[in-house]
Amino acid sequence: MSTDCPILIWMLSLNREYTQEEYDACHKVVDECVEHIKVPYDPPNPETFRQVMTNMLPLLMMRHRRIPRAKWRDCVTPHGKHWIEQTPDDMPPEKFLHSMIGYHLAHETSLCGMAMTQGIQRKVVNIGLGIKQVAVEPRGVTVKAYSESMAHKLTPTEQKLIAPELGDEVVLRRLCILLALKSAYIKAIGQPAGFDWARLEFDIPEQMARGDGLPLQGWEFRIFRSSLGVARRDLLVEEHYQCVCAFFRGTKESTFVWHESAKELESWVQFINIDQMIKVIPKLTA
Repeated sequence: MSTDCPILIWMLSLNREYTQEEYDACHKVVDECVEHIKVPYDPPNPETFRQVMTNMLPLLMMRHRRIPRAKWRDCVTPHGKHWIEQTPDDMPPEKFLHSMIGYHLAHETSLCGMAMTQGIQRKVVNIGLGIKQVAVEPRGVTVKAYSESMAHKLTPTEQKLIAPELGDEVVLRRLCILLALKSAYIKAIGQPAGFDWARLEFDIPEQMARGDGLPLQGWEFRIFRSSLGVARRDLLVEEHYQCVCAFFRGTKESTFVWHESAKELESWVQFINIDQMIKVIPKLTA
């Protein structure tokens, strides 16, 4: 993997239910420190809590780098791609040019994530994060029914990869990998919600990515899994997610990098939970 524009990912596990006080404290931080987003104040709605927690991740990342909130600003391209620009102050021009931090936020169910990289602005914004829970929607339907409902997002080649005879477990896992790949790429190029997912094809056995039938060149796709233990009232539930980070490196070929073990991830993926985020709230606004 290239050392140019190193990729780091923060994953926040919503591993338990939140209190009113925690919701208020987090919502206040986002309201005061994240000017470009307004999350509705609706404590009973867990989706607003997901949005709040996800939008706290850039604050946490910059705090981790010991850069005060007053020393950086959030910028956005016409396509909605975000990057963080630090105050040039005493930075030499060349260092300032390579100090831009491109990032992308995503969340699903109990997992919030941020993919980020640092370098020159036109490179770092080409990053996307896809998160797909390995579960059927709506809850209770069969894997066959769920995969059929997603068929319009897949090409004929991809549909062969999730043939029913492969068994429910394989079909669901492969389907979620395909959906996470497509989501990550669509977000990386800044496409709107109505983008036709069937225009993209990920032929995983051949390690090939195509758009409108043509090879997608220069992309790096990092594919990994996240497993969480989540407390739901008196039960501890295990949830599994397929995650993909897509980043345009401009190389001749596109590459697929698979990370299976926790050890492989620990150098570039950081996992935290609600308690850890709540603990640092007083420092995020400093």
